[in-house]
Amino acid sequence: MAPKVLVSDKLSETAVQIFRDRGIDVDFMPDLGKDKEKLAEVIGQYDGLAIRSATKVTPTILEAATNLKVVGRAGIGTDNVDKEAASKKGVIVMNTPFGNMITTAEHAIAMMFSVARQIPEASASTHAGKWEKSKFMGTELTGKTLGVIGAGNIGGIVCDRARGLKMKVIAFDPFLGQEKADKMGVEKVELDELLTRADFITLHVPLTDQTRNILSKENLEKTKKGVRIINCARGGLVDEAALAELLKSGHVAGAGFDVFAEEPAKDNPLFNLPNVVCTPHLGAATTEAQENVALQVAEQMSDYLLTGAVTNALNMPSVTAEEAKVMGPWIKLSDHLGSFIGQMTDEPIKAINILYDGVVSDMNLEALTCSAVAGIMKSVNPEVNMVSAPVVAKERGIKISTTKQDKSGAFEGYIKLTVVTDKRERSIGGTVFSDGKPRFIQIKGINIDAEIGAHMLYTTNNDEPGIIGTLGQTMGEHGVNIANFTLGRSAAGAEAIALLYIDAQVSPEVIKKLEATDKFQQIRALQFDVA
Repeated sequence: MAPKVLVSDKLSETAVQIFRDRGIDVDFMPDLGKDKEKLAEVIGQYDGLAIRSATKVTPTILEAATNLKVVGRAGIGTDNVDKEAASKKGVIVMNTPFGNMITTAEHAIAMMFSVARQIPEASASTHAGKWEKSKFMGTELTGKTLGVIGAGNIGGIVCDRARGLKMKVIAFDPFLGQEKADKMGVEKVELDELLTRADFITLHVPLTDQTRNILSKENLEKTKKGVRIINCARGGLVDEAALAELLKSGHVAGAGFDVFAEEPAKDNPLFNLPNVVCTPHLGAATTEAQENVALQVAEQMSDYLLTGAVTNALNMPSVTAEEAKVMGPWIKLSDHLGSFIGQMTDEPIKAINILYDGVVSDMNLEALTCSAVAGIMKSVNPEVNMVSAPVVAKERGIKISTTKQDKSGAFEGYIKLTVVTDKRERSIGGTVFSDGKPRFIQIKGINIDAEIGAHMLYTTNNDEPGIIGTLGQTMGEHGVNIANFTLGRSAAGAEAIALLYIDAQVSPEVIKKLEATDKFQQIRALQFDVA
């Protein structure tokens, strides 16, 4: 059955058509996002939800979204989506961070010009029939120092445009390396230095715990007298009340704000102050940008629902369509390894250690790790998936570590998964054969070659005659057909294991019959999702 998507905000018809052309059923209800009760009533029918900013994806909506797999936001901001609740629910949250980069950067530059030359006030005065030429004395951008807080995608474009205007550009960004800064032609500085040197300051960072109120009252007071401040990024980055006081005192010469701590902004300390330019969150409001992000979100959601490719996800590592093709069997293997460990482990897990060897070590390890952790966690909660598994593990205090190494054995690549509890360590290794089928190749350090089936039986015993006969006879007596039978041992007469791939789930009666023989230390019926 084709995936089904709900578009609950205004997206272009071209974007809606992309879903249809890709074979996805789509319901286009552009005003539904404003009716949260109706949205909660119908959301359970859909695999995907495409939104802009009007739809609020709350825990209540997510609770009702029994089939939802992905929320796609046409735009960069996802403040209207409860990402923590979505992650716990196993729902991927995507955005389109690149579709409006140029538009937003251009708006910041436009705001700088507007504030530098007092264009809005001069326009209003001239429209009113006044000719106050001497009142609106401006300042040039050429030769001035621009302080850019956040030199990522949008901030980087602003830096480029500002250099074209012959401005001196300094940037504060903890993730900006010196090599990258040199290539961009900007000077990398710490925040305090930026505050004291910049003639203009523009912000281009997301709103996080680290960036909230980054221009606090204290930091604003450190700025150079006559500074002009631009915020086209996110409300909440600047202490608006403190800025208003510094504008009134003349310490700050002007400000241009497109975003506000509370939106829609009906009242704000910055309103009606001289040389403050305010716009109603227009950073991405161009025809080109709105079309771009709508088309991108439709393509991204379609790719995920049809191929498993993950692009621009905020709560899961991205996996390109090309990676999905190559990594598909390895992701499945990771899930199987985790599922084996999860089904075998009854006590609380303290740590999960994953070794990636050979060709797999060059793949998207973050995605593989999420799959392995999900496999483990599903034994406790079947609703856990790659999105929610890291959240569940973190909540339980489980430490996750990964190691990668070059090819070290007979296989081109393999994954070894080890869990640590208070009582023991348990490990399993696996690989993917040339036919694309995952295999178990090692359990408890014992080498095997086991095909993975939906129903399996795992046993441990002392290496002695009669084990194969006992297992085969017991299965036969209860009408259970064995598709594949794998044995392994650490040494002659020492610990041995058996892994049976069988056509039907083993009943408790069979387990009891095997236990009664006193030949086995451990017997466990296992199930794997091999679809």
